[in-house]
Amino acid sequence: MATVNFLYRSIKENAPLNIRLLFRHDKIDYSLGAKTKLYIYSHEELSANDKLSGKRFWKERFKKSKDIDFQNKQAQVNFELNRITNYVLDAFNKVDIDIIIKDSKWLHDCIGSYYNPNKNIEIPVDLLSFIDYYIKKKEKGGNTASVKKYRVIKNKLKRFEDFRKKQILIEDINEDFKDEFEKYYVDQKYSRNTIHREFVFIKTFCFHARYLGLKTHHHLDSLKFDREEVSHVYLSFDEIDKIKEVELPYEYLDNARDWLLISCYLGQRISDFMNFSSELIRKENDKYLLEFRQVKTKKLMTILVSKEVREILEKRGGEFPRAISDQKYNDYIKEVARIAGLNEICEGKKRINVTPDKKKGSFRDVIGKYEKWQLITSHIGRRSFATNYYGKVPTTYLINITGHSTESMFLNYIKKSNKDIALDAYKYFN
Repeated sequence: MATVNFLYRSIKENAPLNIRLLFRHDKIDYSLGAKTKLYIYSHEELSANDKLSGKRFWKERFKKSKDIDFQNKQAQVNFELNRITNYVLDAFNKVDIDIIIKDSKWLHDCIGSYYNPNKNIEIPVDLLSFIDYYIKKKEKGGNTASVKKYRVIKNKLKRFEDFRKKQILIEDINEDFKDEFEKYYVDQKYSRNTIHREFVFIKTFCFHARYLGLKTHHHLDSLKFDREEVSHVYLSFDEIDKIKEVELPYEYLDNARDWLLISCYLGQRISDFMNFSSELIRKENDKYLLEFRQVKTKKLMTILVSKEVREILEKRGGEFPRAISDQKYNDYIKEVARIAGLNEICEGKKRINVTPDKKKGSFRDVIGKYEKWQLITSHIGRRSFATNYYGKVPTTYLINITGHSTESMFLNYIKKSNKDIALDAYKYFN
């Protein structure tokens, strides 16, 4: 449940009120702030009476007074506050809460639309055009990784739209569309988890369209796909040691190997660690700390630089390895793991060309049993860190390092079931 309150934050005697939106989600409290255009007294009123002060009225707004002008001003201000409150709460209840959490400017935009409801911006009603509209707004926030995902999904939906020979309208995202979408994606050999993930994005676009006032189908909220459970591989401490000690034939593999080891010890995403440099490290009370802002979440992070990482940096005079592209990194660390002998047969998903044309094929994530080195990707370092240190380091510290918002998200990330947690806790009660 969300609540709204108003604040007089200025040191000036007359200034517009600020609005604050408070809500709780997944046991986390959120607070968004924005400035309204509501002045207690208009400029005309102030020029006619030098004794008036918005700041003073705000402090005394609840007092009982026989002054008819003061009573009228109370009624006028309360009426406007109620209008703004109802508008914001109505908008809050219509939009996907994840959109609000990710968009720090949501309340600012909401207040803007309150004062400019008839702004001459034509909002597209078909899904593909709306995604372009959505991308333009997101690009202003600088979230390039998310924008890239949106463009990939839009291109897939364009092929789907061409196949069905019918434009996808936002108000037509219903149960029939879901069935049609599923059949097409299955025929195209996409995995269940890809279907689930990309349909979640479609719903996110539609929820935002609804928030902007577009019509959506009454089926929308209940539409969903189940995920397929996939085993996520990670590197044990013994396997990390194998990778650390193996002799590699080329410098570029050694460079990639060191990034892999760093990710196993620091637990960060490739979008973050590939941008690390020695300038981000500081020494405080004989402790080495690394401070950066996460690309995905925009969180400001401060994490320890462990002894193992410092030893790797010493190879290059205190500098991190040379930055490389995501694709090269994924290719190189597979080769490193193969040379290190990580050939145990494991269940996982591997990207495979599902078409006969090897030059320009269609690649899909296919679940199966493969040698472990084939399943190594850029994410394995982060997952290995979280899994290896769970139970050895307090979970609160691990969450602070990985940047997960809640403990439940962290446990889901390392795939700990209730049974696993019960067995982990057994040693404390037996």
